[in-house]
Amino acid sequence: MTDSSTPFCKKALLEWAWRRWLALACLVFSAVAQAQGQIETVKLRVERVDEQIALSAQLQFELAPAVEDALLKGIPMVFVMTADVLRERWYWYDSRVASAARSFRLAYQPLTGRWRLNVTSGVGAAAPMGLALNQTFDTLALALAAIRRVSNWAIADAGNVELSQKHRVEFRFRLDLAQLPRPFQIGMLGDSDWDIAVAAQAPLAIETGK
Repeated sequence: MTDSSTPFCKKALLEWAWRRWLALACLVFSAVAQAQGQIETVKLRVERVDEQIALSAQLQFELAPAVEDALLKGIPMVFVMTADVLRERWYWYDSRVASAARSFRLAYQPLTGRWRLNVTSGVGAAAPMGLALNQTFDTLALALAAIRRVSNWAIADAGNVELSQKHRVEFRFRLDLAQLPRPFQIGMLGDSDWDIAVAAQAPLAIETGK
């Protein structure tokens, strides 16, 4: 007599094994990403300030010698910062209620020996033509300090947030390799020196900030 439950048991066992393997693969990937990335830490604060949701972040990272050398040779680097405001839902995927992005274009000017930083809203082709901020610095350290610290960045209108619901903000920062010259993109494959990326999240405080 055949046990009709056998196929079900085998299917359940295979599904359990697949989930275990997937969880292990994700863990290994996460460990490799943390080991290779150039980001050390990120401090994140999100709060409601008047009629805006404001984000402040403090990044700690250093450029690898290969990245700094490319900058000194006149290759601009574009760093991208994004923030998504999500409304938590226990019964389904969290709902995105707002998104914001910034691009930081860092370039060295050999004629003056100074560093130029252009900050725009949006990413890539989505960034507007007009510059939100244009600064010059005497040293690379000063230019990087301006990128590492973001204060009271308005990422959403407070009216989009329902105070009766829980919200959180997902933050990401990375070096946009797609905006580098094609030869660099090919040559950096598998090179951890160019792996500058971080992701963090923080609950949204609904108290009014000062």
